[in-house]
Amino acid sequence: MKKIKWIPLLLTALCSASAVSCGKNDASGSMRDISTAQVVKEMGVGWNLGNTLEACGSWITGSSVENYETAWGNPVTTKEMIDGIAGAGFKSVRIPVAWSNMMAEDYTIDASLISRVKEVIGYVLDNDMYAIINIHWDGGWISKADEDHDGTLEKYKAVWKQVTAEFSDYSDKLIFESLNEEGVYENTWNRYSNVGDKEKAFGLLNELNQNFVDLVRESGGNNAKRHLLIAGYATDVDLTCDPAFKMPADPQNRCAVSVHYYTPSTFAILTEDADWGKARSTWGSTKEINELNGYMDKLKTTFVDKGVPVIIGEFGTTTTNKEPESVRLYLRSVAQAAWDRGMCPMLWDNGEHYDRSTCKFRDEELLRGLQTVMQSQRA
Repeated sequence: MKKIKWIPLLLTALCSASAVSCGKNDASGSMRDISTAQVVKEMGVGWNLGNTLEACGSWITGSSVENYETAWGNPVTTKEMIDGIAGAGFKSVRIPVAWSNMMAEDYTIDASLISRVKEVIGYVLDNDMYAIINIHWDGGWISKADEDHDGTLEKYKAVWKQVTAEFSDYSDKLIFESLNEEGVYENTWNRYSNVGDKEKAFGLLNELNQNFVDLVRESGGNNAKRHLLIAGYATDVDLTCDPAFKMPADPQNRCAVSVHYYTPSTFAILTEDADWGKARSTWGSTKEINELNGYMDKLKTTFVDKGVPVIIGEFGTTTTNKEPESVRLYLRSVAQAAWDRGMCPMLWDNGEHYDRSTCKFRDEELLRGLQTVMQSQRA
């Protein structure tokens, strides 16, 4: 019996010495000699753990990570949930994070939040999928860089200095994303009226992105060569393809650009009529499909063809007041259009598509459509 007891002890020691070989490839991982373009192709079709670790709001009561994680209606994330996503064929998971939820006045992030983010990342990496973490909306403070430039930059750097230190030993299956959609400065330049200083507005985002790359590279460890995701202007396709948006200089040349796709917003976002648009319940006309392909071609021409990989960090649509077949067609079409052009499309899911209680997709036909994309041959 004593000899048998040594077996698990030995295995534990071996796992500690070589995390990857025991399936725990979250820390002390390797950085392969692989381009970011190859990484993006390996990421396949991805999925967002939406409305979870980025849930925030002053109305949220309690002081635990769970209070925030469940505040927007989703249950606590479990390994079984992520196992189900992996089993469905997804190769990457984006984990939006609101770091300010549990942060001191000096910008020190609570250790329990960092620990929880590590735990969720571990669920992803244990399935040999890619994980992306970012600074998500987080109360919108990043969008105030035109009002408080120095204060915003100070907080931004403080967050990333802590995050890079905590994850410096993780393998190249972990990707850092500079920010979410908040790199847009309407007080400086209004994109709809074209009033204001456009170059200055874009310059604020370009500066943040460059600070991000510099900080990550200087943080050492595996971060010196980590693959990075750079948020486009408002993550809007047209604005990110604008010459005023500049990809940051990176000595490692390991950066991809992130945009989001919710076009047309009257279908993808609206569930009922609003003052800015009339909600649409169907999608799939020749004109609409041509519009989709036009945007994807623009991304390919502007970035992919010039050696800059593209990740569609979010694409999606609501299902409320929508024709189910239009929802399926839209999501499958967006995923296919990105996939065919060598880009990684990542489904935004706030609990609407994947049932986190049963760990199954609510619409099996939708899943089959996405799996058809996953299994199709890429360019």
